Amino acid sequence: MTDRRPPLDLRLAVPVAASWLVVGILLGVEGAAAPAAIAAALLAVLLFLTGRGRRRGVLMTIALASAAGALLLACAAASVDERRPAELVAAAEDSRHVTLEATATQAVVQPAATARFGARIDHVEGAGLRMDAAVPVTIFARVTEPIEVGDRVTVSGTLAVTSPADASAFLVFARSQASVEQVQPGPVAWAGELREGFRTLVAGMPQPGAGLLPGLAIGDTSAVDEALEEEMKTSSLTHLTAVSGANCAIVVGLVLALGAALRVPRGMRVLTSLAALALFVLIVTPEPSVMRASAMAVAVLVAKAWGRGAAGVPVLALAVLVLLAIDPWLARSYGFVLSVLATAGLLVLAGPLAARMTTVLPAPLAAVIAVPLAAQLACQPVIILLAPAIPSYGVIANLLAAPAAPAATVLGLVACVVNPLAPWAAEAIAWLAWLPSAWIAAVAAFFSGLPGAQLPWAEGALGFGLAVALTVLGLGVTLARRRRWWTLGLCGVLVIAGGLVAGDRIRVALHTPGEWQFAACDVGQGDAQLLRDSDTVMLVDAGPDAAALDDCLSRLGISHVDILVLSHFDLDHVGGVEAVVGRVGTVVAGPPASAEDERMLRDFADAGAQVLPATRGLAGELGRLRWTVLWPARTPAMPPGNDASVVLAVDGRACQCLSTLLLGDLGREAQLRMLAGARSQLSALGGVDIVKVSHHGSADQYERLYESVPATIGVIGVGADNTYGHPTPSILSLLGRLGTAVARTDQHGLVLSWARDDGRIGVWSETGQVAPASASDEDVAARR
Repeated sequence: MTDRRPPLDLRLAVPVAASWLVVGILLGVEGAAAPAAIAAALLAVLLFLTGRGRRRGVLMTIALASAAGALLLACAAASVDERRPAELVAAAEDSRHVTLEATATQAVVQPAATARFGARIDHVEGAGLRMDAAVPVTIFARVTEPIEVGDRVTVSGTLAVTSPADASAFLVFARSQASVEQVQPGPVAWAGELREGFRTLVAGMPQPGAGLLPGLAIGDTSAVDEALEEEMKTSSLTHLTAVSGANCAIVVGLVLALGAALRVPRGMRVLTSLAALALFVLIVTPEPSVMRASAMAVAVLVAKAWGRGAAGVPVLALAVLVLLAIDPWLARSYGFVLSVLATAGLLVLAGPLAARMTTVLPAPLAAVIAVPLAAQLACQPVIILLAPAIPSYGVIANLLAAPAAPAATVLGLVACVVNPLAPWAAEAIAWLAWLPSAWIAAVAAFFSGLPGAQLPWAEGALGFGLAVALTVLGLGVTLARRRRWWTLGLCGVLVIAGGLVAGDRIRVALHTPGEWQFAACDVGQGDAQLLRDSDTVMLVDAGPDAAALDDCLSRLGISHVDILVLSHFDLDHVGGVEAVVGRVGTVVAGPPASAEDERMLRDFADAGAQVLPATRGLAGELGRLRWTVLWPARTPAMPPGNDASVVLAVDGRACQCLSTLLLGDLGREAQLRMLAGARSQLSALGGVDIVKVSHHGSADQYERLYESVPATIGVIGVGADNTYGHPTPSILSLLGRLGTAVARTDQHGLVLSWARDDGRIGVWSETGQVAPASASDEDVAARR
């Protein structure tokens, strides 16, 4: 049978992709956008005027890429001063206290002791400032009521400058709870009421289907618990709970289908679909990620309206160019990259894959399989950068779960809209929507529990390159007519990838030092540190995930924890406690923030552990090590949260062991107060071998604390590609100035340290990349 699919039109896609790559790189270089834009514009003009001969096609492609790059770089350069006013930069550098009025660009569904959300600063006052602005920021603040997109938020606190490539120009660390002024009655307020009503409607239904349904219907994942979230990730189903181009396509596709069935003219069908898409975006909140997804859906809609899937590629390229011109900082957004790749996969790969599979499968089944397979193949290399693993059963899980998603989405949306008008009908429809939601949750639980649910893969650029090669060769084997060389190449890549992963596992197993005294577990965006003397072990915090903590403990041969310190009860510090319940002798805990926190402590007590409240002065021994709680103070009582984190000093001088200072998540002002009350204990140490840097390396630090207690190694527990900007340039600069070597779990994985017989400090990491400290051997020996 002759393949009559039209050839791909890449005349716009290639230049846009090239300009996207260049802009993504140059955004990270301070001051490079403007001169690069001028250079790109001059190159484009030169090539347009002189491009002749046989290479004209290539030269015109380069010229178009240069013109696109000049446009995007010019847009970025024009936004720099507006995004980063000099007055705010100075206030951030001086740690001045300011009051901000901002408009929320991200929603906060549930109250939280420390919520994180995006906003746009409208007005700034305080510390000699009084100015209007339009600056994108990320706010960290205590939130006691829900925040909807468009709400006015007032916070007081300090600013921290982010890197030039960050989508947020500043981080805002609030010193008091956020004051929220609800938006005036209108479409946005109406949509917020709909969402709240739907959450209430499904709250009483059986879990986990009830927790998943708001995510499938309106993109609200606040009710998805940690276990279900992990199961969805492992089985490659997380995309179903995020508002993406697929959700938008479901809504648009349903309206188009209804219009075709009713014989509505094509133009009217397109207009009606766009109106339905606008209503859907309003209901799920017009956050930036939703707007990107809707733009991708519009690209697909236009392509399908033209009647040629291949024509969607230039339409998609144009949509990308327009979106990047509006906001050049999307160039480095993983969400944007994945959204574009998933859309491109559907446009380019779904048809050929379905056609190939029709030789062995019925056409409808082949189409159902081809859609998730195309999206996963297009996105997997980028996903490797976020999580270096291949979901073994991802395609099968999507094959079983994805057909249920449209039903849950459509029925859930109908129930959401109908609820204010006819609650009884909405409840009946919601129960119908619950059925496919529960099915998807069951599929995720089943496949995530199978052996080998995720295959390990090489990390970083190497892993990305291997994944790209594997994808290209796999498609060649599947779609090409002559497959011999494609097959040989595919086998070669598989052998290389398997050898690299196996070799890395063997290297780690053979070279992990057994004499370690301090360990920083790689548990993602969270903290979990171990201290050991002989057979006695202390664990400080448990990270966000029980599986990650259990893996670390197993690798190090830890079956029992003598002392567990819970610095505070944020999820990134206590989410993994299930891994050690029943294996702990004593729990030393900061102030609990809720009934759930108190229940966690009761679980430890019921399992036989002694539970002690941590306050300044509490002390004890771990083998030959002497530990002392330096914070929180006994009086006045500290409210739970970051600034009430347990600060622990561990003195190892008696046995020539490591001395350590663990700072929890204390902010700058709490660090200042802690130092004032514990100066004598810290002075007695004279310095420490290791400091656990506060709050994952945020910018909210008191420099004199680190200067007062010089450390050889600064350990930062942080997740790869986290969206908080951790660790910030300011803390890395401070540690560098003090001669403190930085060990960070996102780059170095598991980090182990010990006191060597020659008086120096031994350091080992999974990657072997921890830089040596600049402190002299004499200084290190004197500290111990």
